[in-house]
Amino acid sequence: MSGDERVVPLDRVVRRVLEGVSGRDSRYVIGIAGPPGAGKSTLADALREAFGSAHGVRIAEIAPMDGYHLSNAELRVRGDLARKGEPDTFDAAGYVENLGRLRHAPIGEPVPWPTFDRRIEEPTPAGVVFTRQRVVITEGNYLLCDGAWSGVRDLLDERWYLDADRDVLERRLLRRHLRGGRTADAARAKVRDSDLRNADLIARTRSRADLVLRERQGGYYAVVR
Repeated sequence: MSGDERVVPLDRVVRRVLEGVSGRDSRYVIGIAGPPGAGKSTLADALREAFGSAHGVRIAEIAPMDGYHLSNAELRVRGDLARKGEPDTFDAAGYVENLGRLRHAPIGEPVPWPTFDRRIEEPTPAGVVFTRQRVVITEGNYLLCDGAWSGVRDLLDERWYLDADRDVLERRLLRRHLRGGRTADAARAKVRDSDLRNADLIARTRSRADLVLRERQGGYYAVVR
């Protein structure tokens, strides 16, 4: 870390967001971008818990980008199953459309959101339904990318980037693919030929984030430039 940077504990960031949420009619949307294996889902879970509940309802809920994976059947027909996880293997337009609806729908109006089941590597339609939650935590690789994803940035109140060292990414991704049933050779090929190549693409969007986050000693810290 350079001398002109400082770290801010994540709970301080949460307090700031809650101040911004107060008095708003629309939902407050936090976007967490970053490479595969950086721990975005884990951070999103921690954030959801940090926001807590009010009147028996969670203040925040998670809207994962992974819910917009194209189905394995569609990818197989296209000949793209081996490339699953790359930018064009998602329904980016559907993601942007529903994120806009989630941001602008009146609090209390149900908005279904698909989730992703890693056990079967398939989306689950309406895996979560937003109703009275006032904070949306959406996380995924390509939130700060251009092209089909360019509409995402205007829908985010906070643009965060979760960073991690390359060797950490490689180790986590290899473990993920082995748990998913790939052979050791197939897992290494997936990490080398797809995941880390995607990580390089995503790294070029880091400068578009408002905050860059890193995990440190079991907690999350924001590096403020």
